[in-house]
Amino acid sequence: MASELKIFSGTAHPVLAKEIADYIKVPLSDVLVKQFPDGETFVKINENIRGRDVFIVQPTCPPTNHNILELLIMVDAAKRASAERITAVIPFFGYARQDRKDQPRVPITAKLIANLLTAAGVDRVLTMDLHAGQIQGFFDIPVDHLYAKPVLIRHLHQKKLTDNLVVVSPDVGGMKMAYSYSKELDVPLAIVAKNRVSATEVEAMELIGEVKDKNVLLVDDISETAGTLVSAARLLRNHGAKKIFAGVSHAVLNAQGQKRISESEIESVFSTNSTPFAQGDKVTSLSIDEIMGEGILRIHHNESVTSLFDV
Repeated sequence: MASELKIFSGTAHPVLAKEIADYIKVPLSDVLVKQFPDGETFVKINENIRGRDVFIVQPTCPPTNHNILELLIMVDAAKRASAERITAVIPFFGYARQDRKDQPRVPITAKLIANLLTAAGVDRVLTMDLHAGQIQGFFDIPVDHLYAKPVLIRHLHQKKLTDNLVVVSPDVGGMKMAYSYSKELDVPLAIVAKNRVSATEVEAMELIGEVKDKNVLLVDDISETAGTLVSAARLLRNHGAKKIFAGVSHAVLNAQGQKRISESEIESVFSTNSTPFAQGDKVTSLSIDEIMGEGILRIHHNESVTSLFDV
């Protein structure tokens, strides 16, 4: 018989943690997480978790360093309280874009975070739409990698936005993701070849494919400043696209990103609520409580999570 399931929330996204707990129909477990005046984090678990199956919900979104360290401290507290198994539920995995040495003398920070989580005592990781799928291999513990696609595509069908549609990848790196959407929706695929000017500025260069008189769905995994999406939308409009939408797995939108979207050619951005920053004018936040909740339940009962990939 499976041990009792316990769900804890860090301070990164308590609203999502509550939605997941409500879906599973278990109360959020009692934990005190606070900061001392000098910035140090203090954690105290206020209930018995000895021999329990513990899940800690904490997307490592901004403030990224703080949220990562808070997660590590919560894991250590659970480990020292004799939890039977600790699963880190990380809907958005920070530092995922630092997954390789693309310049001399730079770190592979995604691998460092994987090492830190394992060293702290995490037994398993549940995450969604990693920027680079190979990050799963950075861990020496099991990683269950879910996808936002079923959530976003279900919303498209509900809003009847699949007619006369072309799926567009806003850069060459996102082609595989965009192809999976186009295949699922049975619609054509196009690609925007971009040139990144800086961390916040993107210059869209060229369109591969046909969008004239078509509705367009831009698909991306992460949007922060929205530079990629907005420049791609401008290019698509210049090539005759009609309505332009965007589907984003993780909207980590700052003030600049929200302003850009508000003033852009994009009619609406659909994003999951993997972070609390999926908000702003033209931004629709879609809850991942069901897919993450089902993932937790299946891990808890030692069942397969593969069917959660189905739309």
